[in-house]
Amino acid sequence: MPTNLSVWERTADNLLLMIFWNILIFFMSIKIDTSFFDSSKNLYVKKSWERDGKFYTKKLKIKKWKDILPQHVGKNGFSKKHLDKDEGLSEEYIKQFIMETCRAEWNHTMCALFSFISILINPIFYGMVFAIVPIIINAPFIAIQRYNRIRLDKLLARKKKIVCRESYNTVKV
Repeated sequence: MPTNLSVWERTADNLLLMIFWNILIFFMSIKIDTSFFDSSKNLYVKKSWERDGKFYTKKLKIKKWKDILPQHVGKNGFSKKHLDKDEGLSEEYIKQFIMETCRAEWNHTMCALFSFISILINPIFYGMVFAIVPIIINAPFIAIQRYNRIRLDKLLARKKKIVCRESYNTVKV
């Protein structure tokens, strides 16, 4: 990027590039095969520092702010509002929702990586300033996806336990 740009021109250029980057990542996340978003892959698995979700509830106080952030629910997308009605959820639905949290986490992580592009194309001061923006914007959404996936994994385990118990009782009779 040219070094003789005014602050406004540099800001506008960076914002336009960031918007383009985010749109590109969004379309990539839609086109990538869903097997890429397998929750057993290292990027998505629960980490020990997350302490089974306690990191998000105790340290980040996620329950206080997660619902005020916007949520993208595309056509036929998944909304967490349906999870309140636990009784009607199938294992398949929960697994699909888990995959969608992986897709959303990947999307926000890749959007945050615009930080590196910003550092490469700008003088040091501007690069650092514009590198912080995508991290600040995307970090809360990444945390929400990881927190929700931990909760969904617990819900899926409960469902499997219930199905196992029911099939055991059926065989026993």
